[in-house]
Amino acid sequence: MKGKIAINKELCKGCAYCVTSCPKGVIAIEKQFNKMGYFPAAPKHPDKCTGCAFCAQMCPELAIEVWITDNNKNNTKNKKA
Repeated sequence: MKGKIAINKELCKGCAYCVTSCPKGVIAIEKQFNKMGYFPAAPKHPDKCTGCAFCAQMCPELAIEVWITDNNKNNTKNKKA
């Protein structure tokens, strides 16, 4: 299985809890401010996401969503983690 991650950069306050909690190093802090003046998190290696959702569980702003995708030849499932 593989994961898919989405981060709402405008909700993110750049605490980096998601960065430190990700076992695969999927997320990094950007070098550009968001509209609130924070450096938001962003998926830098989304292809490495396993869908564990540790990042979403740690996010105090609920800015992260994670889905688990199962890409079989005959079946594709998307399930929110």
